[in-house]
Amino acid sequence: MIAAWWEGFAPYVPGFLNASWLVLVLSLLAILVSWVFGLLAALGKASRFAALRQASNFYIWFIRGTPTLIQIFIVYFGFPQIGIRLSPFVAGVLALGFNGGAYIAEIVRAGLLSIPKGQMESAQALGMSRLHLMSRIILPQVFRVILPPVTNEAITMVKNTSLLSTITVVELTLYSQTIIATTFRPFEFYIATAIIYLLMTTIISQGAGHMERHYARSV
Repeated sequence: MIAAWWEGFAPYVPGFLNASWLVLVLSLLAILVSWVFGLLAALGKASRFAALRQASNFYIWFIRGTPTLIQIFIVYFGFPQIGIRLSPFVAGVLALGFNGGAYIAEIVRAGLLSIPKGQMESAQALGMSRLHLMSRIILPQVFRVILPPVTNEAITMVKNTSLLSTITVVELTLYSQTIIATTFRPFEFYIATAIIYLLMTTIISQGAGHMERHYARSV
C-alpha cells in the first residue's frame, strides 16, 4: 500500500521542493520588508513630529484591523488603478511585508519600553556614548525580550504565504491545488502540504528556542 502511494506521489516531489523553496524565499524577503516598515513605524511613533506619529498610528491601526487577504488584494488588484502594476511575486512580498511591519513596530516598541530608564540615565552619567549604550546595554536586552514574539511573527509570515495562491503565486498551496485538480486526491496532497509547512515552522521554533537558551545562559 505504501509502495503504491509513493509511486503515485513521487512524480510530484520535485514540484513540492520548488514550491517549498519559493515559500522560503517569499518568507525571507517579506520578513526583511516587514522590518523596514516596522522600524520606520516604531521611529514614527516615537517622533516629536505629530504628522509622523499620526501616520504611524494610522498604518498600525489599519493593518492590524483588516484581513491580510484584503491587504494582498489591495496591493495586487487595487494598485494598478493608481498606475502601479506589480508582478504577483513582488506584490505578495510587499503585501506580506507591509502587513508584518505593523506587528514588528509594536514588538520593537514594547521591547524598548521594557528597559528601565534608569539604565540609560546611569550609563549616560558615566559618560558612555549613545552608540555604546545602545549596542552593549540596550539592544541585547531588547533582543531577549522581543525574540519570542518575533519568532511568532516569522512563523505567521511563513503560513501567510499560502494566501498568495489567490494572486497566482505558485507556492505550496497553489501547487497542491493544481495537482488535486488532475488527480482528485485532496486528502493526501493537502496533508503533504501541511506537513511541509509544519516542518518549516518547527525549524524556526527550534532555532529560536536554541537562541533563547543561549541568551539565558549568558545573563
